[in-house]
Amino acid sequence: MATTFKDYYEILGVDRKASSDEIKSAFRKLARKYHPDVAKDKKAGEIKFKEINEAYEVLGDPENRKKYDQLGENWNAQGVPPSNGRSYSSSNAEGVHAQEFHFEGTGFSDFFEQFFGARQGFDGFSAGGRSRSAPKGMRHGQDVEGAILVTLEEAMQGSIRPISLQTVDPTTGEARIESFKVRIPKGALEGQIIRVPGKGEAGVGGGEAGHLFLRVRLASHPDFRALGADLYHDLPLAPWEAVLGTTVRLHGLDGDLDVKIPPTTANGQRLRLRGRGLPKPKSEERGDLYVVAEIQIPPQISPQEKELWEQLSRHSSFNPRG
Repeated sequence: MATTFKDYYEILGVDRKASSDEIKSAFRKLARKYHPDVAKDKKAGEIKFKEINEAYEVLGDPENRKKYDQLGENWNAQGVPPSNGRSYSSSNAEGVHAQEFHFEGTGFSDFFEQFFGARQGFDGFSAGGRSRSAPKGMRHGQDVEGAILVTLEEAMQGSIRPISLQTVDPTTGEARIESFKVRIPKGALEGQIIRVPGKGEAGVGGGEAGHLFLRVRLASHPDFRALGADLYHDLPLAPWEAVLGTTVRLHGLDGDLDVKIPPTTANGQRLRLRGRGLPKPKSEERGDLYVVAEIQIPPQISPQEKELWEQLSRHSSFNPRG
């Protein structure tokens, strides 16, 4: 199974020399347009949103972007290298290669999985998964590990995700596709493991099948970022809003809410809204929402506005360097 190169710069519509801020801005603009909650075509919007998110997962991270840029040069020079895409292989007790697994429905492309979502040991697992002891002549199947992209809305409400798992026998080349549903629990957080029993490698001699372990990776959101169960939102404010105070309507993940901005709010100041974050795993409690003030300066001002600013400067006793 060959992997197709993805041009993440083209997906986000930015130049290869684009700054981090330009990449972030492009992602936010596209994510707001294609977010499944607002897209006119929900199905197409969901596909596009995942593609945009994948591109930002790479280009929005300095290390991933550096790796991608180096890969792009090698790719263009050497052509498309052979790849198993999102394949996860297992070995039997003698170390002999047994099966390959290909996922669909996790939210990541073959290209991303191979180069940026490479399977890592989960909680100390080996790359081949965990093995379990079994009676003589019987072998339990190896566990299979992968990643799954979960939106903040799914983490907020919980969801059911259809997954397809293709098993390839390297000896015969025979492929078997199995479709099943995975429950994304309410309160799923970054790095959390979702266990799907019996969806790993088949057992031998009557041994039990292995399990599928999916590590949650929270999708980037155009308006919120998550840290544990807490959410953060950067709120642009005009200078006079920060000085005089105001009330701003915020479109939250679970409904609108009015955020009161107190007078003399400083740039970068965090306003805490208790219990408006993500649900905490296996708990009725929720994290908090932190609104972070971002005071914006007008890029242009009219002659009348300039006169008012000059008048303020003459009458104000404030000295930022005093």
